[in-house]
Amino acid sequence: MSRLESMRRRLTAQIDGINWAAAKVADLDGDVLEMGLGNGRTYDHLRQELPDRRIWVIDRILKCHPSCVPPEQDFLEGEAEPMLQRMAAANRRIILAHYDFGFGIKEKDVEEGKRLSPLIAAVMQPGGLILSQQPLVGFDQITGPDTIAPDRYLFYRKV
Repeated sequence: MSRLESMRRRLTAQIDGINWAAAKVADLDGDVLEMGLGNGRTYDHLRQELPDRRIWVIDRILKCHPSCVPPEQDFLEGEAEPMLQRMAAANRRIILAHYDFGFGIKEKDVEEGKRLSPLIAAVMQPGGLILSQQPLVGFDQITGPDTIAPDRYLFYRKV
């Protein structure tokens, strides 16, 4: 599979996964969390699918497309660990999180996901969902939509 085909597969998985998860959490109270803004594409889709939800965004630096800049009060700029700790201290309750941090080096990405998992768990509402390209620990892994290959995207529920 070419890198271009892999990217198409990833984008389709993100769209289908967000749409599926948004429907699943419709009756839960809480906010949404985008971890890793990047260009802002998934954040933009989250805004579209969850227009009445507050969407928190964590990233090291704001460098997204101008149409995808989150409101200043919802953008937490810096390393993930202190930003997640800050959210937990403020008692933020997340019902849907999209985890898209990464260095592009699989071993490093897996280690970061493992290290950040307890901090993510601290802000998640029971029953909340997490979509991730990287494996996370301490959550129930669940099956996402049928349109997504099990190895393409990972889905978790906070118990």
